[in-house]
Amino acid sequence: MSETPCVLTIAGSDSGGGAGIQADLKTMTVLGGFGMSVITALTAQNGLGVTGIHAPDADFVRLQLETVLEGFPVRAAKTGMLFSAPIIEAVADVLEALPQEARFPLVVDPVCVSQSGHRLLQEDAVEALKKRMLPLAYLLTPNRPEAELLAGMAVETKEDVAEAIRRLLDMGPRAVLLKGGHFEGTDTLTDWLGLPNREPVPMPQTKVDTPNNHGTGCTLSAAIATMLAKGHVLDRAILKAQQYLNLCLRESYAPGKGFGPPNHAAVVAGTLLQD
Repeated sequence: MSETPCVLTIAGSDSGGGAGIQADLKTMTVLGGFGMSVITALTAQNGLGVTGIHAPDADFVRLQLETVLEGFPVRAAKTGMLFSAPIIEAVADVLEALPQEARFPLVVDPVCVSQSGHRLLQEDAVEALKKRMLPLAYLLTPNRPEAELLAGMAVETKEDVAEAIRRLLDMGPRAVLLKGGHFEGTDTLTDWLGLPNREPVPMPQTKVDTPNNHGTGCTLSAAIATMLAKGHVLDRAILKAQQYLNLCLRESYAPGKGFGPPNHAAVVAGTLLQD
């Protein structure tokens, strides 16, 4: 059996290639994982926005997930766009039924709205996400708007960050990484790592000034999942994923119209990939 760890993404397809399944698989491959996918939705999308969404039947999403888990020793997984309550229920049912020895860390990226403002999670699916997916999460990775939606509060100050993380942890995830990309600031952006009964830990990164940031959340969560699959502890996995995303943003470009993605194929420093 290959020593390359199997990493799974359960998410939507971005026909523009910058986010979703496409960004996840690029990230997993560059960082040394074998990426697999369960596609929850097809989007008609480019750098200018989303023009349409088509979701498969929830039973087919379930079949995809069961088939992948039957055939591969998954070491870690992430979820992205889950779109609907029935799809969330199907995914959660399969993951909850796994025997203890087959379970793996799950990174939940609670994708709700695209960068262009198109809703990627149906309104009636928010409660299903809270009740079914958050308790399964080894790590929850909301951005500011997602944290505000899920926690039911505005997040503006350091104290708000701590309270939002506390509320999110109460919903069941083992850890929360509240991402700092939507906060106005200086030359530094800070992600906050929250663990139960601890003060949030700041994890700062140098801000990269680029408009080509389509798919940053997908890239970060996929990178964290890959690093977990390679055996890194949580804070180390996050740090390495931050470093990878920062490098990809520094070398980002726009291959077409509108916002481009991070450059997932950026030359990665050797120390980043070393265990």
